[in-house]
Amino acid sequence: MRSEGAPPELKGNALRVYLHVLRHGPCELRDVQHALGLSTPSLASYHLGRLADAGYVTQSDDGKYRPLRDASVEILAGYSRIGIVIVPQYFFFALLCTIVTAYFAYRAWFAPAYVPYLVATAGGCVAALWYETIRLWRRLAAWR
Repeated sequence: MRSEGAPPELKGNALRVYLHVLRHGPCELRDVQHALGLSTPSLASYHLGRLADAGYVTQSDDGKYRPLRDASVEILAGYSRIGIVIVPQYFFFALLCTIVTAYFAYRAWFAPAYVPYLVATAGGCVAALWYETIRLWRRLAAWR
């Protein structure tokens, strides 16, 4: 249950519209319609209107819709924005852990006594981080 005054949860096309406006900045109604393959401008207008009513976007005097920065924090919890790319935050930790594991695996090649420790710790870290990364990536892919 949502508390009174809390913004509604975004799903489906409304979330896709919000993510498009967030990625591409100020957008006109037709831009959103064509970019997302929505069947009519009224469908894009409906979703943009819902987003504006919920406080996720605002419409300027020139008719362009702009995202509100504070709403992106709530919706994109667990993700980082790099330019227009949205990636799970665990991606960076998984990448670092993978690189460190590969390095120590190379080093363990010359000192085999460290292999069991390397396999146990690195395998656990890599598995946990990639699991979380893939879980968040699937959630993001489901929004598109």
